[in-house]
Amino acid sequence: MTTWTVGNVAVHRIDEVLLPPATGPWLLPDATPDVVAGQDWLRPHFADGEGVLHLDSHSFAFTAGGLRVLVDTGIGNGKQRANPAWHDLDTDYLRRLTAAGFPPDSVDLVILTHLHADHVGWNTREVNGAWVPTFPHARYLTSRVEREFWAGYAMDEARAQMFRDSVLPVEEAGQLDLVDVPAEGVEVTPGLRLIPTPGHTPGHLAVELTSHGRTALITGDCVHHPVQLAHPGIGACVDIDPGQSEASRRGLLDALAGTDTLLLGTHFAPPTAGRVVAHEGAYRLAPAPADSP
Repeated sequence: MTTWTVGNVAVHRIDEVLLPPATGPWLLPDATPDVVAGQDWLRPHFADGEGVLHLDSHSFAFTAGGLRVLVDTGIGNGKQRANPAWHDLDTDYLRRLTAAGFPPDSVDLVILTHLHADHVGWNTREVNGAWVPTFPHARYLTSRVEREFWAGYAMDEARAQMFRDSVLPVEEAGQLDLVDVPAEGVEVTPGLRLIPTPGHTPGHLAVELTSHGRTALITGDCVHHPVQLAHPGIGACVDIDPGQSEASRRGLLDALAGTDTLLLGTHFAPPTAGRVVAHEGAYRLAPAPADSP
């Protein structure tokens, strides 16, 4: 189990799956091997010697404001997906979540940074041939802007399938809450704040956790990989608005640089967490070790 202490809050990384080497060139096409090689601090944790990026799928679980919280729910098991790396997975994610002290029945709040397939998959699990909410007692939160954007979007079949198996069952169970998130963010429970970081999707959120004078920020897909700290102009091939995505990323990194805020990357391979420091006109990540077991 990998855990960081933020004030008096233990933040657990709940691992799902390592993403295959082909993910990097597809997702961040401008992060070429030459670009990656120019940042030796990325090796060995975040990239290999050939410039291949390391990427991960995981969630974060913690208790805030008396609520047991899960941020993003990964890819999920048994989901029919166009991306072969995500198709019909069979992982022990729920066992890991339970081992961290968060059995599904105990989760109070699921925060979805956005509604992409690799962030909503464990919203549901299959029971007797039907997709039902994995967290039966939880409220699921996402941005109102996010949900309304996809409601009016002409989805291809792959995305429509994802909504059918991982979003609509939660809505139909009456468990999905839509939150208005102003520019300054909104507190959803004491010590837990949603921060708008649009661009990757229109309603994309980052999640800020504060406890006893300490702060952590979960990136979602505002930042996919630490190479984007060195080159904030590198965007993802699936960004809805690349210019806005870059502006959100630069604004976030500028606000964090030189502070003690712990940055927790939703797709950052281990060591996953660190602090943003200014470096050669951009930024780099100074890794923060997890707590000793």
